[in-house]
Amino acid sequence: MPYDEDVRTGFRAGGSVTTSNANLGLLAEFQGNWRGHGLNITARPDFGSPLGFFLEVNGTHETLDFTAISGDIPNRGSLQADVLQHGVRYLQQVTDVVTDTGIHIEPGIWLHVPASTAPALGESYVRQSAIPHGDVLLAQTTFFSTLAGGPLINPVDTTPFSDPLTPGPGLNSAPTSPTPNAAILAVYQNTPLPATSRFAGLDPVATIKDPTKLLSADIAGQNIISTIVLVISTANQTDPTLPGSLVNIPFVQKNANATLLDGIFWIETVQRTDGSIFLQLQYVQRVILEFGGLKWPHISVATLRRL
Repeated sequence: MPYDEDVRTGFRAGGSVTTSNANLGLLAEFQGNWRGHGLNITARPDFGSPLGFFLEVNGTHETLDFTAISGDIPNRGSLQADVLQHGVRYLQQVTDVVTDTGIHIEPGIWLHVPASTAPALGESYVRQSAIPHGDVLLAQTTFFSTLAGGPLINPVDTTPFSDPLTPGPGLNSAPTSPTPNAAILAVYQNTPLPATSRFAGLDPVATIKDPTKLLSADIAGQNIISTIVLVISTANQTDPTLPGSLVNIPFVQKNANATLLDGIFWIETVQRTDGSIFLQLQYVQRVILEFGGLKWPHISVATLRRL
């Protein structure tokens, strides 16, 4: 067989674990198998119902598996030299803890993107994924760091709203124009939490309004010695040079258009009383759905530990 230059340059040899982890940056700690639980709250269209929606509240069991992509991922430059990206692929599966039925599956990739001169940007992290409803997304970091101590978990708000712009950037800005519809608000105030011990001690009204209360309860009393923080969004409202994307099939666009995803991921190093440590992953994610003249925050939270 004659020598083929394309075959030679297409081969990507994996390096040592040390080199691979260095190339992955903060994503190195994602690697492995994670298991845990959480809470999923979403208002979804309910065709023909008086209010036009149904508030779905799920206690969840979650598996999240990450595997490093072996070798370099070259992006070819025309205005600057090539850059080499590195990443991890993942599979997320979420089931309802009461019915044991699947409610979410998501294959995807996280990438560590090096700094570039064209465009002139620092390093970043990118999540790209596909969801079987007919949505694909690309979300980029708006902030990332490693901090001493535990995470700062600010409240989020599930209240539907009509603000011309989605509150933000970030998940922690309350809507300036929450719906005045008392019947809609009553649904949020009267829907119970799932009947499981995981939610014992949590106030149902406060937790459905702000699901991060479950995250705070999960880490109460823990000695978290350091935290990796990754904040991502499909739309950066402060820097238009960092675009993201969320694309939907026509049915989704017409019936419950998903217009924005943002989220915060915390990878926490937790020390036990005997001095040993374990890794814990927490996240809060918001998807904005638009239907019925309102914007409806779909909020998911979870706490997982690496096996």
